[in-house]
Amino acid sequence: MPSLATSAIICAVRQHGEYGAIARLLTPGHGLLPGYVRGGRSRAARPVLLPGNVVMAEFRARTDDQLAGLTVELAHSRAPLHGEPLPAAAIEWSCALTAVALSEGTPHPALHQALSGLLDAVEAAPAARGWAAALVRYEMLLLAEMGFGLDLTRCAATGEAVDLAFVSPRSAAAVSRAGALGYESRLLPLPPFLLEGGMGDWDQIIDGLRLTGFFLERSILTDRRADVLAGRERLVQRLKRAVA
Repeated sequence: MPSLATSAIICAVRQHGEYGAIARLLTPGHGLLPGYVRGGRSRAARPVLLPGNVVMAEFRARTDDQLAGLTVELAHSRAPLHGEPLPAAAIEWSCALTAVALSEGTPHPALHQALSGLLDAVEAAPAARGWAAALVRYEMLLLAEMGFGLDLTRCAATGEAVDLAFVSPRSAAAVSRAGALGYESRLLPLPPFLLEGGMGDWDQIIDGLRLTGFFLERSILTDRRADVLAGRERLVQRLKRAVA
């Protein structure tokens, strides 16, 4: 990728040296890409290099192995949401998850579209009722894109596709009420909205976050990513307080 100009979502930024920053951006056609922003710690650059912002990005590198130089122009700012605890936690978590989970340079157009839609939903309804279910679905999609998708098509025990109410933590497959009889406490609840569509009530959303969180932690967010998991826990606790 010697040169590339594209729109992108800022997912993560870290300081590099005294004045610069390394940003990781999710692009529609090239997946997650890193770049060095000269002056990225400046007063002018900081409001642009915020997770969730949409930018027009230009990457320039001499070779494919070199970290590209990156210039960005703000296309859409979500900076005001970073001052509100609940939407800020949602933006920071979804972007951090994306930056940690994806390998660089692998296209994930469905994830880009889904993350963009999720961030739009957070912006449209900061109180969470309009985006909490979308967050669960985004985590489900990311698991599937990473090769750890859940099989919710039929019961792992009976083979039937009716009355699915649980997920096996071992196989990541759905289990019906009949198939789960006597083993319910060992299984994860499967919220109906993941099968039927719709928004789901708050109990279902919390069950959905518990479900996706289990598989994210087991399969993607391993030991070296404890700080990212802490961000997710902050979000979940804020959601629980918001609906209490």
